[in-house]
Amino acid sequence: MPKKDPPKCFPSAGDDVKDAALCVVSPQTQSESYRLAFDDQEFLLRDELRGVRLQLEIMKPEIILQELGINSTVVMFGGSRIPDPATAAKRLQEKEMQAKREPLSETAALRVSCAKRVAAKSNYYEEARELARLITESCLSDDECDLVVSTGGGPGIMEAANRGAHEAGGKSIGLNIVLPHEQAPNEYITPELCFQFHYFAMRKMHFLMRARALVAFPGGFGTMDELFETLTLIQTKKIKPLPVILFGREFWNRVIDFDFLVQEGVIAPEDKNLFSFIEKAQDAWKIIRDFYFENKETPA
Repeated sequence: MPKKDPPKCFPSAGDDVKDAALCVVSPQTQSESYRLAFDDQEFLLRDELRGVRLQLEIMKPEIILQELGINSTVVMFGGSRIPDPATAAKRLQEKEMQAKREPLSETAALRVSCAKRVAAKSNYYEEARELARLITESCLSDDECDLVVSTGGGPGIMEAANRGAHEAGGKSIGLNIVLPHEQAPNEYITPELCFQFHYFAMRKMHFLMRARALVAFPGGFGTMDELFETLTLIQTKKIKPLPVILFGREFWNRVIDFDFLVQEGVIAPEDKNLFSFIEKAQDAWKIIRDFYFENKETPA
């Protein structure tokens, strides 16, 4: 016989909310001060309650991920503006046609140049998709592997990673964040693993709480922020070592002169060993697989 939970001595918070709704209507009960604190949205949104909201953003995803048995992830970062090759080619064609209509416009010429560079990087969409597929298919067929792909939940490279996991028949996580412009989750995230954050700090914490590897594709400020936060935490031993894989040596060496940082004495020569350059999904999966099975334990 399954063991039954003991009866609760106190009513649940939900029960109290229902009971409060049935109370006598009077000026006192209609006052905002009379509302239960946890059922008062205006109160919870006050500046003084920021600490409570931070705690809620830690707890909600953590509880859900625990309940769904997700213990280990591969975090995949990359530019939201790098679409699949077909979309990139279409956008380039549109920019070229626009430039023909504005032959003297420097802005139009810059847009064409940028579109060409994005189209040249669109192969990374397919590499992200393939890597997520490899991870997901391997772990679906191997009881010893419980890795789940995790992304920022947006378009571009993030979409590619969620898409690869979805096409392999597995689950994947999307950690979205509220932004001033419209930010919708991509359609490939597993719905029950699609989260939304207000605080960047809490979102970045959740990226790493279960991470067994971090894979960074070419991207902008957000990708740089997440990459450097991870490298800093590994360098300062705030988190256990894990593979940090950078797709696109040419891109990363041009964006960040790691040798210059060593020469200037602001990082140690051995800090360059914290990451690896990779071009193909198969090579990245080999690094992750070898590290993961050699160091398989519950993340700190």
